Amino acid sequence: MLRVLVVDDDFRVAQVHAGFVASVDGFQVCGTAHSAARARELAVELDPDLVLLDVYLPDASGLSLLPDLDADVIMATAATDTASVRAALGRGALHYLVKPFTAEALAARLVGYARYRRALAGPDELTQDTLDAALRELTAPLAATSPRPSGRTPVTAQLVAETLRRAGVPRSAAEVAEDVGISRATAQRYLASLAQRGRVHVALRYGATGRPEHEYSWSPRQP
Repeated sequence: MLRVLVVDDDFRVAQVHAGFVASVDGFQVCGTAHSAARARELAVELDPDLVLLDVYLPDASGLSLLPDLDADVIMATAATDTASVRAALGRGALHYLVKPFTAEALAARLVGYARYRRALAGPDELTQDTLDAALRELTAPLAATSPRPSGRTPVTAQLVAETLRRAGVPRSAAEVAEDVGISRATAQRYLASLAQRGRVHVALRYGATGRPEHEYSWSPRQP
């Protein structure tokens, strides 16, 4: 089982990303951190295999953590400037995911990472062919596991449900979509399916102006 430390300044986003990780076979979340200082502490205390790392942290840039982490790193951040990307990759990050991203997008990287780890789990001495094959595993699954825009997956359905349940208050489809990292239309489809099964209660939210919108809350009567 590969152990992952999730680092993000927003606790809700960290929870969503932790849910993404936990939904992939062979991975477990060993901890979450919302600051660079806490990330450093947990990286030593928990000794994770992989860190899912944001750039924008309240006390320091996540990029400053890279040289100090004795773990592999996948960046998960809204930072899209070329300087950040080059710095992250130059300091050893294996992947760079731009937020918001889907569960499937992260799962593809995790699957590739797991294969990469297995490929390097053999003898200490590697041939060039073995090394090349291990590096290819990091990107090989991406095309095969890329999400289908119009389809539905159990992973996303579970994350939509978990996001709404953990919110504790009614949420609109747009709010759920932002938290999970999917489109509003996709969130609407999953929420409608949950409502049909009686797991979500639907009501109308009236604002000061404009048309009312549907809001969804987790039903305590769910099985």
